Order: sequence, then structure tokens, then C-alpha cells
Amino acid sequence: MNYILKSQPRITNMIRWAARILSVVSIGLVLLFLIGEGFDYTRIKPSEWILFIFFPFGISIGMILSWWQEGIGGIITVGCLAMFYIVHFATAGIFPHGWAFLVFTIPGFLFLLCWYRTRKVHNVAA
Repeated sequence: MNYILKSQPRITNMIRWAARILSVVSIGLVLLFLIGEGFDYTRIKPSEWILFIFFPFGISIGMILSWWQEGIGGIITVGCLAMFYIVHFATAGIFPHGWAFLVFTIPGFLFLLCWYRTRKVHNVAA
């Protein structure tokens, strides 16, 4: 039992650093897409701005915040992904195709897992 509690922080730190590295990669790739595609804000419709607020802005803000507040940042990241899917379905009548949106938000899920594991260890130790 004591060995399990001692190995928890090591695994949690591995998850934390994986999430941090992947968050930098995700945000970097999104920025490369925006810059590489020649982002022209004048061609975006109002309904698309709402989607744009959730993905990529909302998830990026959530991932950046997760470096200091894993729980809040993870909730913002995953919540913005969920809102992106909901708003897309409400405006287009279909969910976005493909797996790319989920892949870009993997760090948010990892930050939530890390936050959960940290809370779990503190509750057991107390």
C-alpha cells in the first residue's frame, strides 16, 4: 500500500509533463495552421466567430491556464471542446467530422486526469 502511494506522484508528474509538452505542441500546431493558411478575419461569418472562440481560442486559454491550475484549465479546455461540438451541431446540423479536434484537446483531458490523481492522493493521505 505504501509503495502505491509513493509511485502515485511519479506517475502523476509524468502525466503532468506529457500534458504540458502536448499542450505546447497543440497550441503551436494551431498557430501554424492559422499563420500558414493566411488567417483572414474579414472572411469569417458571425456564427463561425462563435465556434472560433471555443476552438482554438478557448482550448488554448484552458491549456495555458492548466500549467498553474490543472483542474480549472482542464475544465475550460474540455468544456470549450464540448461547446464547440454543441454550437457546430446547432448551427450546421451535424457534428464536426474527423478526429483532429479531439487530438488537439488531449492535453486538457490529461490535465484533468492529473488534477484528479492529485486530489485522490491528497484525500488518501489525509
